[in-house]
Parts: sequence; C-alpha cells; structure tokens
Amino acid sequence: MTSTVLTVDLGGTRMRAAVVDREGRIQLRAEEPTPHESSCPVAFLSLLDKVRDLGGGRGSFQSVVVGVPGRVDYVEGRLEYAPNLPPGWVDDLTRADLGRHFEAPVFLANDADLAAVGEAYFGAGRPFDDLVYVTLSTGIGAGAVYDGRVFRGTRSLAEVGHTIIAIEKLMAGEPATAEELGSGTALVREAEAAGVAESGRALVQRVEDGDAAAAAVWERTIRAAGIGIVNLAHILGPDAIVIGGGMGLNGELVHDPVQRLLAEHGPRNPSRPIEVVAAELGDDAGLVGGAAWELAVGLA
Repeated sequence: MTSTVLTVDLGGTRMRAAVVDREGRIQLRAEEPTPHESSCPVAFLSLLDKVRDLGGGRGSFQSVVVGVPGRVDYVEGRLEYAPNLPPGWVDDLTRADLGRHFEAPVFLANDADLAAVGEAYFGAGRPFDDLVYVTLSTGIGAGAVYDGRVFRGTRSLAEVGHTIIAIEKLMAGEPATAEELGSGTALVREAEAAGVAESGRALVQRVEDGDAAAAAVWERTIRAAGIGIVNLAHILGPDAIVIGGGMGLNGELVHDPVQRLLAEHGPRNPSRPIEVVAAELGDDAGLVGGAAWELAVGLA
C-alpha cells in the first residue's frame, strides 16, 4: 500500500498542495493564488491534478486530505461557511464531489484542525497529551487534539475567532469578536486609526524598538487575541497552547502577554500551568497534518 498522502491547504489568498509521507515529510509541493474570478473546480482541481501527476498519478496516494478555511460538517463531508473564500466555492467543496475525482479516500478538514494535528504529531505539540493550536494571522482559527484525536463533533469546533469578547462594542454595532479585534486584519485597522503607517514586519520592528504608538496598537490587539485564548483554555483545559500564524510567530511579543492573561484570568490552580509554545511547522502545519489525519480521526 502506498505510504503517501496528497494534502491541500486552501486559503482565501493562496492554494497549496503537497505530497507528504507518513512521517510528515513533504516530498513535493505546488502553490498558486486562489483565483476569485473562476469557479472552484476548474482552478482547484487543476492544482491537485498537477501535484497528483508529479507524485505518481492516480492511485498513488493512501488518501487525499483537503484543509479548508471555514466550518466543516464532518458527518456530511462538506464546507458550511467560509467567509474568506470566493463566493460560490462553498457548495463545490464536498467530500462526495472531490471523491469522484480521485482513486483514494477523500477527507475534508477545517484548516485549523488539520494544522493542530500537524503540530500534535510532528511539531511543537509532541510532548503534550492535550493541546490547542491557535493561528493568529489575517484571521484567528483554532483546533484541538486530545490523546492523539482531533477534537470535533458533527462540525469543526474551537471556532474561537468568532466568539464575542466585547459586549459593549457588539451592542453598538462595532467589531466585537476575537477575530475582529485580535487578528492581523485588526492590527492593520488599529494601526491606521492610530496614525501608524507601517504594517507587517515593519510594524513589529517599531514595537521591538520601543515606539509608544506602535506598542499601544500591538498591546490592544494581542490582548484581544489573548482573551479569546483564555476562553479556550477555560472551555478545553489543554496542557499547552501552540501559537502559529504570521502574527502569532513573533515570540515573546505574543507569548508573554498571553501567558500573563492565562495566569491572571485562566483556569485556577491547574496541576500544571498551561504552557504557551511557538508552532514549529509554520505554514506547513496543515500540509504536514494530512499525514496523520486518518489516525487523528480514528480511521487508522
């Protein structure tokens, strides 16, 4: 039996696909922009076909795992809601439709769940029995793995980005969720409002250099993300919080405030403090997670 998996990480900005072996090693990969002007099957399946053919052709994979940026119905095998994908794509992304295209079992997975599996089996989560993975990027996503199994129900769970953390703002019709206040998108919005022209790495550099205006923007945004993480800690009680994503991988600038919030407002008197650790696999966490997805959902 073949020992490789075709894994896909579908995002609102780019589509990535890779052939991954069962030890989580990426054998080959391809990447293309997510085309918002074309239909999903044409562009998406073209990328998958290219990687499939490079990786040995039809029948060369044990399974195909497709990570998608939204809420997944795991029973029906379909994407329910994905605000960052082009309109019309949601209806095309189903296990049944994709399964007709490949001579291998197809699994549809929430992208944060898939990345959590990658970090749990092959990355920063290996020392821990129970972990929550949080990606702080353009948006905020989360997934959890307990005793090697992804935490899920009928639908993908741990959707911390959409949880409400500011009641007064909600009632006033203003941004009020963890994602709206604590993501990379929120950081850019807050910076513009504060007259800070920089974004991305340039903004982080100003924070590291001690610039007061940039530091205030950063602190507000990370505090909002941290509140969402604290809520997850109360609900899920993990051994560790693994933080990834473009904004999340900024070391102490992220970990220290989140750790303080957990100490001040997180679960009381745990037998071991919840550790906050950096993701090890970067953008590849979801791709690598495909190698262990069947284990994590109890099918292998």
